[in-house]
Amino acid sequence: MEINWLIVASAALIPLIVGFIWYHPAVFGKAWMKAAGVPEDAAKGANMALIFGLTILFGLMATIPLMSLSIHQMGFMSIFADEPSVKDAASPIGKYFNDFFAQYGHKFRTFKHGMLHGVLAGLFLGVPIMGTNALFERKGFKYIAINAGYWMLTLGLMAGVICGFA
Repeated sequence: MEINWLIVASAALIPLIVGFIWYHPAVFGKAWMKAAGVPEDAAKGANMALIFGLTILFGLMATIPLMSLSIHQMGFMSIFADEPSVKDAASPIGKYFNDFFAQYGHKFRTFKHGMLHGVLAGLFLGVPIMGTNALFERKGFKYIAINAGYWMLTLGLMAGVICGFA
């Protein structure tokens, strides 16, 4: 199974792109700033190059587990990861490996399937982590809901792109 690493790297830009839209003042930006307690002048004085750069880096870090969560064949590949005879198509393991991927290599490899897994990752991994932090930071429901929605959509799109096109 070949992975298109350019697509995976492109998926790392999705948090930045969705964030531009999601946190725009005309969408959820004003509500988020109020819920987060961020004054408007503080938001304007931020180091945007650092924020954008780290957002892309964190997006790239998120693509690695999203591949495992959304591409089911990755689990099968990991079983044979250290088996040297996998690369030898004449060996029994190599033949089995190649036959398996010839028959099942593209099953569940759609944008829609990846989107489902990404949204579930956002709901069952992102929300509990971010929600717990928000509770200890004494943030309200609106803050949690805005950020949870962003992460569920963002991880859904990232996993959709990775699963469907990588």
